[in-house]
Amino acid sequence: MLLPRLIVPLAAALALSACATTPYTGPVEVTRFIASSPAGLGQGTIALTFPDEVSNEAARGAFSEAVRAELTRLGYTVVAEGALADQTAAIRTSRTPIAAAPVERRGPVNVGIGGGTGGFGSGVGMGIGLNLGGGREGPAAETLLEVRISRSGGDTLWEGRAQMATGVKSPYSQVGTAARTLAAGLFRDFPGGNGETVTIDAKKLQGTK
Repeated sequence: MLLPRLIVPLAAALALSACATTPYTGPVEVTRFIASSPAGLGQGTIALTFPDEVSNEAARGAFSEAVRAELTRLGYTVVAEGALADQTAAIRTSRTPIAAAPVERRGPVNVGIGGGTGGFGSGVGMGIGLNLGGGREGPAAETLLEVRISRSGGDTLWEGRAQMATGVKSPYSQVGTAARTLAAGLFRDFPGGNGETVTIDAKKLQGTK
């Protein structure tokens, strides 16, 4: 009789799945601003810079590579950091804990271009808001990517930010996946609408070309 033997492990598996926590992944929120005279945007040589220290080398490398790939796709020739170039792309990124709260009551994170509230070099973890009782976990941290593209003379041509809230168990909380997803959202339909904020399902940004 095979059926009785299968019932117990099947029931146990169903019980475990019922108690499992569903990973939380919020949408990518993107806001872009375009200069009134953006001549040269999307072409020529461009160098990446990190105005703020990012002591986490893995995070620095992941965001650098993600932004480099997107800029290359747009038509730029990305040169080595510190090399002379027609334009520069200043990259800022941070990860900020979110206090546990019902998802529907959490307001949007308000971070201005050019500033951050935490950093990958600050030791900020992902341990906030984990629901150990099963069900759907809440957002635990907000990951932010900001990029400002300027001419060599200093005039800003374009700037934008992309942010995404994730739970501890979300695959999008991994730095490499977060970097690629945020960069894909930030440069989607480049240069985007001036001053507009759009939200994009993170899953739709996977494999974006």
